[in-house]
Amino acid sequence: MKRLKIGNVELENRYILGPMAGVTDLPFRLLCKEQGAGLLCMEMVSAKAILYKNRNTEALLEIHPEEKPVSLQLFGSDPKIMSEMAKQIEERPFSILDINMGCPVPKVVKNGEGSALMKNPKLVYEIVSAVVKAIEKPVTVKIRKGFDDTCVNAVEIAKIIEEAGASAVAVHGRTREQYYSGKADWEIIRKVKEAVSIPVIGNGDVTSPQKADELVRETGCDGIMIARGAQGNPWIFSEMCAWEETGMIPPRPDKDEVREMMLKHARLQLRYKGDYAGIREMRKHVAWYTKGIPNAARLRERINQVESYEELENLLTAL
Repeated sequence: MKRLKIGNVELENRYILGPMAGVTDLPFRLLCKEQGAGLLCMEMVSAKAILYKNRNTEALLEIHPEEKPVSLQLFGSDPKIMSEMAKQIEERPFSILDINMGCPVPKVVKNGEGSALMKNPKLVYEIVSAVVKAIEKPVTVKIRKGFDDTCVNAVEIAKIIEEAGASAVAVHGRTREQYYSGKADWEIIRKVKEAVSIPVIGNGDVTSPQKADELVRETGCDGIMIARGAQGNPWIFSEMCAWEETGMIPPRPDKDEVREMMLKHARLQLRYKGDYAGIREMRKHVAWYTKGIPNAARLRERINQVESYEELENLLTAL
């Protein structure tokens, strides 16, 4: 199994669960870890929310001993706040600190954060260098191809990130204006890989072990980040590991295995988020888990009425 080293952190494999707001919470990360993910990226956390002690932020920062190594992702646009908050939380049990420069959500971009930073190379350098100097742990940065088609500057930004002292860069092959539509441009990932000497993690349209192989062949990237391809599909990590080790992909889980995974996921949600929030969080996950399964449309119609674990269990058993 090929390993990936980021700073002083060596991963068991190069398959990384990408950060997704509202998705890569603690329960889902634990399931992906069980399936063999080499690194788990947490939901992004606002540096200002830590500064102002936002009460909802503490739950986002929770890390379970069994999920290590974990990458904690911060977002913000003020180098001083970013570096001070990175230092303040450094004793928490994450292995890598990631800086978000890829989020396309309007309220984040409007504040000059996330992918908006790609329009400001000088500020990119200031943020990354300040955070690198503030903490001992490796710092990585997640970027996009560019902000829009008039600002495709991933190569320039990656060089700045390397110069500022980051240990790796993850590149999503879409611009901010594309959000998640269209085809990811793997060519830009290849160009970034050729331009920098730090590890490059490729991201975009990896939905199978074969796609991961294609990405590596076409770009030479060092790591593979799987985000939407893992939604309702934590098995993708065990499939990638099996493919690399044996050249064979295990059979896809049958309906019983999918049901058991959904129920296990639900139990974790309830344990960490309580009955009310936990069962509601499961609704979107059930839709992802059941995509393509016969009768799934009926289940998705009824899932939004489910109010308890028992109701969920009965619904999944009936269908």
